[in-house]
Amino acid sequence: MLPPQDGKDLEDGKTFTYLGSIIDEQGGSDADVKARIDKARAAYLQLRNIWNSMQLSTNTKVRIFNTNVKTVLLYGAETWRTTKTIIQKIQVFINSCLCKILRIRWPDTINNNLLWERKNQIPAAEEISKKCWKWIGHTLRKAHNCVTRQAPRWNPEGQRKRGRPKNTLRREMETDKNWMELEKKVQDRVSWRMLVGGHAPLGVTDKNEKKNKERKKEKKEKD
Repeated sequence: MLPPQDGKDLEDGKTFTYLGSIIDEQGGSDADVKARIDKARAAYLQLRNIWNSMQLSTNTKVRIFNTNVKTVLLYGAETWRTTKTIIQKIQVFINSCLCKILRIRWPDTINNNLLWERKNQIPAAEEISKKCWKWIGHTLRKAHNCVTRQAPRWNPEGQRKRGRPKNTLRREMETDKNWMELEKKVQDRVSWRMLVGGHAPLGVTDKNEKKNKERKKEKKEKD
């Protein structure tokens, strides 16, 4: 129970909705992702007359899908703690909608990469990653005393539970870039846009670069 407020005891809540996103006590994103998929599915079904129209081209339908369904699906995705399961659920929903728009039904199949290429789509993991990098750019440009700027650096007191620590947005980003390096780079908006524009999913971008550095280091040591 929380301390009394105005003479009333406040119960601890397991989840609550803030600015349209579901927050749970563990800081996970599963409940929010499920709600996003349900809302996006409802938005998709409301537009079934569009998808069934013979007068509209598939390109027009895909543009409508991107603006009216995908935006609902990925609302708040920049703050998700993503996992392979979450990415897969998002991607399965998107692929299913695109196949219906293109009238590709079982037993007909299409390769995912070909499906995305035909309709100028990028993988869900990459799209969510870019949203994350854009958001962190806005966050790190805020004043140092801003709570939003301070939050990613916050370390809660107390002991954590045994076992591998849960993944966080900061941990994901630090697999690619050092946090101090990010704070320096973000001040150059042009360079940051280029970084975001060419960015692969979190945890993937700089792996080749790191491997190349390791190879060069090993080569120097041998020489």
